[in-house]
Order: sequence, then C-alpha cells, then structure tokens
Amino acid sequence: MNVLIPGYTIRKGSTVNKALLVKFMQRTYQEQFPEQDFSHLAHTVEQYFSRDTPLWWVDEEAKEQGVGSKGETFSPVACLWVGNAIDQVRGDRHPHIFLLYVIPEHRRRGIGKALMDYIENWAKQKGNRQIGLQVFLSNTPALNLYHQLGYQEQSLWMVKSL
Repeated sequence: MNVLIPGYTIRKGSTVNKALLVKFMQRTYQEQFPEQDFSHLAHTVEQYFSRDTPLWWVDEEAKEQGVGSKGETFSPVACLWVGNAIDQVRGDRHPHIFLLYVIPEHRRRGIGKALMDYIENWAKQKGNRQIGLQVFLSNTPALNLYHQLGYQEQSLWMVKSL
C-alpha cells in the first residue's frame, strides 16, 4: 500500500474483489439514475474484470473494516477501474477508465484528482499516450474535474430510446 494523499492509501485490487467492485459501480450509477435497477452490472464485471483490467482501492488510514484477499483489513472509500480501448482515429490502444468512484463522505478532499494523477503516471510508465473515459453530462462535478485536468471532448455518444 502507498500513501495517495495524507490520510488515504492506495492499493491494487484483485479479481477476488468482484462483489465490492459491483457494489461501487452500482452506487455511482444509482446516484445519477436513482430509479434504475443496476443488478446487470454484476454481469458487466464478470465479463470485463480481469488481470488485464486493473483495479485500485483507496482506504482511509486508521479506519480498517473489510477483509482483503490475504486476510488484511481495509475500508475502501474510493476505487479506480481501468480497461483497454482503441483510438479509432489513430489505432492506438490506450487505458480507458471504466469507473472512478469516491463515496460521498470523502468527496472534495482531493481523492478523485489524486486518482487521476495516479492513473496518468501509471499510463505514462506503460508508454501510453492518452487515457479515455466516459462521463454523464449530468455529472457536473466529474465534468468539472476532468476539464480542470485537461480532458477534452473528442466524440459524442448518442442514444435514442425506442
């Protein structure tokens, strides 16, 4: 485990963390769409979570409650899950952020920004030239963070209800 910012540590997750990852995914989507059922996200995690799609957890120091894969205890307050994507213009493979989530009680403390800095450094070390992500237009705090960090809109995902 490494210190992410004062009071918080970051550690790599593993595939044994599937249930907790599903829980964090459901929480983030539930905040944006409170009337929806997100039980299908368990299938998404089952299908896409692997050793090739790394996961990191952020724990608050001195508040350890959960049990990790090796018996260690932790209390995650945030997570970052990263997959792979291909830039359809250049053909380059690059990291794509599947999920960045900070529980509400720990927001506005710099955790999200620190996680974004962490993944950028990780991606640079791997030789990547870009990182992609998707964010809902209704998620103004996330949009503001990503704009402050230099992320720009490259495409627009459109849907039509039938």
